[in-house]
Amino acid sequence: MLLESAVQRTFAGISFQKLSTQISIIIAGPVKISKPCPNFQAMKKTQPDLRESFPCRPNELDPLIEQLLKVRNDVLEKEKAYKKLDKIHAVNQKSARNLLQYMAFRLHDIRELQVQMTEWGISSLGRAERKVQASLDTVLQTMHHLADRNWEPKEKPPVCYRDARQALEDNTDQLLGAHPAGRRVRIMVTMPSDGGSNYHLVKNLLMNGMNCARINCAHDNTTTWKKIVENIKRAEEATGRECKILMDLGGPKLRTGEIKPGPKVIKIRPKRSEAGTVEHPAKIWLCPKGTEGASPFLPLPASWLAQCRVGDKIRLTDARGSSRKLTIIKATKSGCLATANKTIYFEPGLKLTLKRTGQKLKKSTAKIGNDLPNRPGGILLKNGDLLILTAKQTIGKSAIFGDNGSVKTPATISISLPEVLNDIQVGEPIWFDDGKIGGIIERVSKGQAHVRINHSRPEGDKLRAEKGINLPESNLNVAALSPQDLEDLEFVVQHADMVGLSFANHPEDVEDLVWRMKALRKDQVPAVVLKIETRMGFENLPAMLLSAMQAPSCGVMIARGDLAIECGFGRLAEVQEQILWVCEAAHVPVIWATQVLEGLAKSGLPTRAEVTDAAMGQRAECIMLNKGEHIVDATKALAEILLRMQDHQTKKRSLLRKLSIAERFFEKNSVDKD
Repeated sequence: MLLESAVQRTFAGISFQKLSTQISIIIAGPVKISKPCPNFQAMKKTQPDLRESFPCRPNELDPLIEQLLKVRNDVLEKEKAYKKLDKIHAVNQKSARNLLQYMAFRLHDIRELQVQMTEWGISSLGRAERKVQASLDTVLQTMHHLADRNWEPKEKPPVCYRDARQALEDNTDQLLGAHPAGRRVRIMVTMPSDGGSNYHLVKNLLMNGMNCARINCAHDNTTTWKKIVENIKRAEEATGRECKILMDLGGPKLRTGEIKPGPKVIKIRPKRSEAGTVEHPAKIWLCPKGTEGASPFLPLPASWLAQCRVGDKIRLTDARGSSRKLTIIKATKSGCLATANKTIYFEPGLKLTLKRTGQKLKKSTAKIGNDLPNRPGGILLKNGDLLILTAKQTIGKSAIFGDNGSVKTPATISISLPEVLNDIQVGEPIWFDDGKIGGIIERVSKGQAHVRINHSRPEGDKLRAEKGINLPESNLNVAALSPQDLEDLEFVVQHADMVGLSFANHPEDVEDLVWRMKALRKDQVPAVVLKIETRMGFENLPAMLLSAMQAPSCGVMIARGDLAIECGFGRLAEVQEQILWVCEAAHVPVIWATQVLEGLAKSGLPTRAEVTDAAMGQRAECIMLNKGEHIVDATKALAEILLRMQDHQTKKRSLLRKLSIAERFFEKNSVDKD
């Protein structure tokens, strides 16, 4: 080996350790430390201590060898103890063995050992994920050379350095498509609904760096999905660029049920500067009853709207009793656009009076009818409030208070998966609406659970319908595939390259999906992408990977939105790092998802934090962007960030590329300059 030769050349003629010839160390299992060479005692008398030649004197080497050999033995024993390797697909056998070795390796705390190894200039094993045994054996071989010993292990590593790197690259190519020109990390984009009607959007995304398209099956239907797929295929042919398709199954999303709707009120308000002056007036579309316009819109009699002209004024007294005025700036056959410089609340029954300079109108007044949309209902919750979750599919209601301010009837809301009420326990936490509201399960009875709110803003937060619910510490017995997923799967297996398993929590979930896909499609089935978005899914990731590796190709998505709530925002960074390590050990590609360049995609302006976050995603094999009005710009920007970062970082290893900042420093501070 090159490393061995280098060590031998560097330390030629030097005795490598003060060891007694009487000692023969035998480590449990197949590994043996050989005796020191016969002339060691003679050499010891004439040769200086090797450590004296180091810039900084390290500790003794023998104890380090013993510790690392024990770790190696345990790694190999635990790998052999796994009895289900025969179920793993042949192409993934070696990767599965390396994953088992990595999990066994991480049972040991070798932090102090790492520090001492680096004192000897030896690898600290900090990048051993892809090739665990090969890394251990290389370090041990080097240490034995330094100690002037022979070491010949019988067991061969399942993968070596080039093999491990190639395995991950091959798996990434198979799952996510061919390596994009000049860039290692792929870009995935979530398709908006109009991706089925807007071919040019799809083509522009491909031209600006998209390598994979994601279709979220929680939205739209098979008709829209088919149009999106057709546009992707058409854009592939036009651009000559490959685009893999991931279709995400919706999964058993736990959400809040219906809530009593709010009042029929439309509110518009202008945008003001910090000084209070109007920067942009409020706008509202006035349209005939029975039709709709751009939001917000106000239904009014068609005959009254027909006489409106640009420049006309509309006067009214709004729902708060304030005198207000609208100005019509656009008039068409389908309606009028009006603006206001003050906030206005519209409600049914309000009278509008049309005014035109120098002219008296015959039908100048109109009334707002009862066909205004209801404002979204909400239950205001503050710290200390009680909320009852019910299995009955009833309309959620706010608390009812008595004359003295005490609660007569607590707030109540139903949930989309009533069966989870059988699984939750007293004392477990619960979170609503992406972590905005939190509480503790205080009591559980048949068909009900009492939640004491302990996390909200001081003024309270409103809980609305169709908001997500997270139970991070509850052992929920909910199947990963919902009835809707099973229905959607018939379409998905025929059109997707990858199928996203949402809320994957158990190995059985993975095996069930693979079995169902094989039953629906007799030839090659799509690859499985495990979406890790729950605490249980994270904890069961190694076992789920071994189940997914029964198929030739699989991947993992770090769904950081729900995962942050489930594991806690403070622990998210640690959790996503561990997922990256485990997947690298399995040679499985990772998709880095949720809120990447979200500000840029939605508003056109990125934040500093999200640009840094996007750069951190370089350690994954793919980064996913969510839809937004500026998604093409976001895709282009991400491609540029990845191109810049790949010269500095690959996975978690820093690359020591020549730095221009160093060149400039020495150009300006050269000693030869004087």
